[in-house]
Amino acid sequence: MQTAALPHVSLVPVSPVSPGHFRQILDPDRYREFSAAIVRAREKLDGRVIWNVNSTAGGGGVAEMLRSVIAYVSGAGIDARWVVIQGRPEFFEVTKRIHNQVQGFEGDGGDLGEAEHGEYARALALVGQELATMVRPGDIVLLHDPQTAGLVSELQQRNVTVVWRCHVGADAINARAETAWKFLMRYLPGAQAYIFSRATYAWKDLPRERIVVIPPSIDPFSPKNNAMTREMAAAILINAGLISGFAAATPYYVRPSGTIGLVSRRAEVFQLAPPAPATRLVVQVSRWDRLKDPIGVMEGFANFVAPDTPAHLLIAGPAVGAVADDPEGAEVLNEARVAWERLPEAARRRVHLACLPMQDLDENAAIVNALQRWSEVIVQKSLAEGFGLTVSEAMWKARPVVASRIGGIQDQVEHEKSGILLDDPTDLQGYAAAVTRLLTQRATAQEMGQAAMRRVAENFLTDRHLKQYGELFAGLVD
Repeated sequence: MQTAALPHVSLVPVSPVSPGHFRQILDPDRYREFSAAIVRAREKLDGRVIWNVNSTAGGGGVAEMLRSVIAYVSGAGIDARWVVIQGRPEFFEVTKRIHNQVQGFEGDGGDLGEAEHGEYARALALVGQELATMVRPGDIVLLHDPQTAGLVSELQQRNVTVVWRCHVGADAINARAETAWKFLMRYLPGAQAYIFSRATYAWKDLPRERIVVIPPSIDPFSPKNNAMTREMAAAILINAGLISGFAAATPYYVRPSGTIGLVSRRAEVFQLAPPAPATRLVVQVSRWDRLKDPIGVMEGFANFVAPDTPAHLLIAGPAVGAVADDPEGAEVLNEARVAWERLPEAARRRVHLACLPMQDLDENAAIVNALQRWSEVIVQKSLAEGFGLTVSEAMWKARPVVASRIGGIQDQVEHEKSGILLDDPTDLQGYAAAVTRLLTQRATAQEMGQAAMRRVAENFLTDRHLKQYGELFAGLVD
C-alpha cells in the first residue's frame, strides 16, 4: 500500500502482539472466555480490514489505547490498521472548540457556525477522498472523536461498515454542549453504530438502538504499565532529569515487540532544582489542557499542601510540539509556567513542570510508568474528563488517587475505597486536604492503592475491551 505518500492521511505502523500474554495475569476461566471470543471474532471478520481513524498518533489516551488494541487485534490474526488524518491549523482550532464544548466548556470562545462548518467539511472532504482509495467493500471503519465525524457520509458510499466512537462527553448538558452536538449531527446520521465511554455521553438525537457503551482500558503489558522495579524507576527518572542522583541500574524498558529500549532523552523541566530521590512526590500526568487544571493543581498544592508536608508536586505532560491536534497545548503550558514563576520562592522550589520527550513513544511511556510508580499520591483534578485513563494507569500501580468526581473518573474510583473523589474540582482546599491526608496516613494510602489495583484488574484491562469490540463488529457484519 502507498498510503504513507498521501498528503492528508498517514498509516501508523503497529507491530502485532500476541493476546496470549494475558494468560500471565488472567485466571484460567477468564482467559478461556477471552480466547474463545477471539476465535469467534476472527471467524466472523475473516477477509475484512478494521480501519481505525483518528487525528494523532501520540500525546493522548486515545492514541495510546489504539496502539495497544490494534497490536492485539493484529496479533489475533485479524487485519487491523490505523490511519491518522492531517489538517491545517484552522481545522484543528475548530475541532478543539468542538472537543471543549461537547464537554460543556467554552474553550477559545469561538463560534461553531457556517464558517466553521466550511473549514471542517473542506478538510475532511480531502481526507475522505484519500480514505476511499484505501478501504474495500465489506471493511469496517472505526472513526474516533469529533475530528472524524465528517467522514461518515463519504465512507457510507463505499459499502463499508462505519462506526463512530466519541471518547468525550458531559454528564449534564448545557448550551455549549448543545451547540457542539448540533454541529456534529450534520455529519453523524447513517453510521451503523455509535460507541460512547459512558451511557450519559450518548447524544439524545442519535438512534438508541445503535448506541453501544464500551469503557476504555489500559494495556498491562505496554511500556507505560508493565512491571518495573523501584531501582529501574529511579534510573529512568534520573536519566530523564526528573530526579537528581546517580543511577544504580541501566534505565531500560521492554517494548511491545519484546526488544529493549533505553531512556536517553531528557525532559524539559521548569524548576529551581530537581527533587532528590528521597523526596515524596505528588504527581499529575496529563496533556497541557485547561480542562486538566494544571494551575489549580499547582496553586492548591503550593498554598495548602506544601505548608503542612515535605512533599513536592510534579506536573508532567507531553512536549507540546508533538501533539498535532491540540493547538492550545503551548498556550496552556505557558500559562502554567507564568503561574509557577509567580509562586513564592519556597513554594516554587517544591513545584516542577515537566514536558516529557515524545520522539519515541515507548520511551515516553516508560518515563510515565516510572514517574507514577515513584509517586506517593497521584492527582487528576480535571474540570472535565472523557474517561481519564491516567487514573486507571495510576491505580494499576497500586497508587492512591485524588481525582474529580466527573466523567469516567467516577466509574474507575470507588470513593474512600480505591481513592478519593472530589465533588468540586475547583475547591482547592478540599483537594489539598485529600492529598495531605494520603501523605500523612500511609496505611490508608496503601490500602487504597491495593484496592485500586484490584479494581482495574477486574474492570479496565484490554482483554475486556477486545471482547466488547469483537462482539460488536461480529454482530454488525452478520
